[in-house]
Amino acid sequence: MTELKADHRMQSDGEYNLLIGGRWVRGTGGSIDVLDKYRLKAFATVSGASQAQVREMVDLAHAAYRKGAPVAYERGAILDRAARQVEARKEEFVKAMQAEAGFTRSDALGEVRRCLETLRLSGEEARRLAGEVIPMEGAPQQSGRFAFTLRVPLGVVAAITPFNSPLNTVAHKIAPAFAAGNAVILKPSTNTPITAALLADAFVEAGVPAGFLSLLLGRGSIVRHLMEDQRVRFFAFTGSTEVGEIIQRDAGLRRTQMELGSIAFTLLCDDADLDRALPKVVNAGYRKAGQVCTSVQILLVQESIAKQVTDRLTKMVGALAYGDPYDDKTVVGPLISEAAAIRVEAWVEEAVARGANRLAGGARQGAVLPPTLLSGIDDNMKVSCQEIFGPVVCIVPFSTLDEAIKRVNATPYGLATGIFTNRLLDAFSAARKLEVGGVHVNETSSSRVDVMPYGGSKDSGFGREGPRYAVHEMTEERVVSVSTW
Repeated sequence: MTELKADHRMQSDGEYNLLIGGRWVRGTGGSIDVLDKYRLKAFATVSGASQAQVREMVDLAHAAYRKGAPVAYERGAILDRAARQVEARKEEFVKAMQAEAGFTRSDALGEVRRCLETLRLSGEEARRLAGEVIPMEGAPQQSGRFAFTLRVPLGVVAAITPFNSPLNTVAHKIAPAFAAGNAVILKPSTNTPITAALLADAFVEAGVPAGFLSLLLGRGSIVRHLMEDQRVRFFAFTGSTEVGEIIQRDAGLRRTQMELGSIAFTLLCDDADLDRALPKVVNAGYRKAGQVCTSVQILLVQESIAKQVTDRLTKMVGALAYGDPYDDKTVVGPLISEAAAIRVEAWVEEAVARGANRLAGGARQGAVLPPTLLSGIDDNMKVSCQEIFGPVVCIVPFSTLDEAIKRVNATPYGLATGIFTNRLLDAFSAARKLEVGGVHVNETSSSRVDVMPYGGSKDSGFGREGPRYAVHEMTEERVVSVSTW
């Protein structure tokens, strides 16, 4: 392995490099172009890892873990310093996400803001990680004996992250893992590796010890080399259900956290405050061009207010500015690729051809699809029964709350659902009956605060993100008992 000069840092000859054992190293697995998602032209290059470099990453990560992580206070301090680094380099992160993710400035700034919160929360969790005292004398014949638990790190954690949250989801993987004392190997999406490289650099500047954070760049197939190495003890994955199933199968008895696919619903009951609800629905349906697992895909609207909601949303969605993410007025930027936009457009056209009404939307331009609003869909259309992952919201009327809940539960997914109502009994009934990881009353399905537990059920995965909850996912409980007689 050739160590790069310090002044080259994460880039060498215009190419972004791997982070291995605290050093920025050129990958020997071939170069990969990173496209500007609006202009559809390469603007950067990353060097992919070879199999030997993956093995070296695991060697050094495992050795660092065996040597021991910094004490909890120092881990917290490193995470706090990483947050300050991100904040100081905010514009660098924003520009990277506008280019490689196609995010509008507003969406990119939201990623930065939430990343700062995630890093700081993780620092707090590092400092207060603790077990509990066990009441041994509450059991027969245990007089004079006491016991307590420790939470100990698992070892090497692999974090495999998606394109649609290239900063905050990355932070939600690596920050709690390090807070818990694990060594982390980060494999970001090939579509958005530069934001991850910038975050890794922020950790290096913050003083993360060599080996406790590695950056693995390369195509998805490179993950198989991590899967084959039994020293990797935990896999934190956000992505499609199909890929998640493969990782889960290959993980065997090793632990995992899976945040997978979704068809996200939000319910508007007839007593909803539409002045508050509809702007939230528009934001949740179209931010990041609808490429969020919890983006409102199906808006279930009680029949008595369906016409009013449809008329108002048609105007609101039709007025959204879309296109160039570098224009501060733009609300909806491009999808992650032209192929993704072509797929979403085809699903919309299929629905329209089969009788759906296009209330807002229009022709695709490259990777940009105008924000689209549909009504009159049926359960067999792709826009109804598969995850769209694009700027498309479908209005579906319902009669009773039980009918709406049944519609949500009929899908194989269960990530999150929003419900707008001021009737307490209806709200709590939904909370009990909806088969999802999160129910948000008077918020949309996409209402997530980084302090809360976040994760799904059924085919949407298992395990929980959120620093406090992720730290517990990435540690194990060890009991210690002491006899004093």
